[in-house]
Amino acid sequence: MTTALITGSTAGIGAAFARRLAADGHDLVLVARDVERLRAQATELHDRHRVEAEVLRADLATDEGIEAVAARSSQPRRPVDLLVNNAGFGNKGRFLDVPVADELTMLKVHCEAVLRITAAATGAMRERGRGAVVNVASVAAFLPRGTYGASKAWVVQFTQGAAKDLGGSGVRLMALCPGFVRTEFHERAGMGTENIPGWMWLDADKVVGAALGDLSRGKVVSVPDPRYKALMGLAKLAPRPLLGGITASTGRKYGPR
Repeated sequence: MTTALITGSTAGIGAAFARRLAADGHDLVLVARDVERLRAQATELHDRHRVEAEVLRADLATDEGIEAVAARSSQPRRPVDLLVNNAGFGNKGRFLDVPVADELTMLKVHCEAVLRITAAATGAMRERGRGAVVNVASVAAFLPRGTYGASKAWVVQFTQGAAKDLGGSGVRLMALCPGFVRTEFHERAGMGTENIPGWMWLDADKVVGAALGDLSRGKVVSVPDPRYKALMGLAKLAPRPLLGGITASTGRKYGPR
């Protein structure tokens, strides 16, 4: 039986990955900061699907937390076959309204943690000749959306580069770029969502289903909805100043997730 490790597993897209992978028969390593929520999630998934659900409490804004997840990702006796780097957050406010310390924390979680954990996991996967990584980014990666968008653009570029370098090794990597998803993401960041049209919202379980389908087809970048595929196609043709105005109208502070 294969094992999937999911960071940020207790809510949103991470929880949807956990539900789907458990239903498909994968054992799980569930990673988040809230140990009580982790234990409740592990118990529920074990009882419902009869899979093993291991709990790993880790704060990916710290070196200790990153190292703990990296070490588990590369463990040879209990190998991780699928890594889902999902942990992330948004900051409320425009550039210079958000403390630099908070922006640096975002870069640590979105970029440094993804780099270190992916490196640990794929090193072990390459030795076994198989494995996969899904790095959760955002359509914000393709739009001017401040530090959040810049960090997600890094995730996309990093994933594409690593996928190319590991080509032929049996290890697959994919950047998942959803739009706005109905999760706890915006509430936790204290962000309003009243300016976001209803048609732009996606369902987390459907996002995960589309993502796993794209991963199985060998895609390196997944935009898991026809509406957002069309929007991203238009975004490639639109002038950058126009894009800036459009993203401001939905709130630069809103990170799609």
